[in-house]
Amino acid sequence: MSTAAHLGIRLSEYDRRIRTFIPHYEEMLDAAAALVPAGTAEILDLGTGTGALAARCLRVARQARVTGIDSEAGMLALARKRLGSRATLIHSRFEDAAFPRADAVVASLALHHIFSPAVKMSVYRRICRSLRPGGVLVIADCSPAAERSLRQAQQRHWISHLCRTYSRARAIAYYRGWRREDHYKPLETELELLRSSGFLPEVAWRRGMFAVLAARVRRPA
Repeated sequence: MSTAAHLGIRLSEYDRRIRTFIPHYEEMLDAAAALVPAGTAEILDLGTGTGALAARCLRVARQARVTGIDSEAGMLALARKRLGSRATLIHSRFEDAAFPRADAVVASLALHHIFSPAVKMSVYRRICRSLRPGGVLVIADCSPAAERSLRQAQQRHWISHLCRTYSRARAIAYYRGWRREDHYKPLETELELLRSSGFLPEVAWRRGMFAVLAARVRRPA
């Protein structure tokens, strides 16, 4: 399913509407970009979308170039306009694409589309191999609490954000539709997948269901 169909919008609306869908969206992307070292030369952006996170990373790492991978040609066309000559864009699912060597790998609201933990771990292990020494993996995504009452409070917070723009009935319909189609792993499950894939992950930022994780490759003792 295309991003536009998944969200129920036109693709040209994405950059405006995503802020109405995701609470703390700007803060989350800023927190993710801030984890990319200023001296980074090569950034790999998985599920680059319209290039919103990549553009922020390029403002932090001013000499860097980005390789962006996305399965949707329409998204890549928007990213190309935003990123210009500093980006190489690849039309592919990131589960299938060959990953170039990179100093930083970033992903925003993308990896929750992977249903299988085994497939996600395979992607993480490939990222681990693609990172140069000292490199970092940065993930900005939905990572709910495992404990039921806390998770329910996070759900209410998300729906309350949606209700700022949409009717309550529409907000709940959006939320339930995304829950059926996306695969949100609890935060501790995501951290354990990263650890099992060779990373040392940390939670760098969290607001409600959404988190930014920073993971570096675990080196042999």
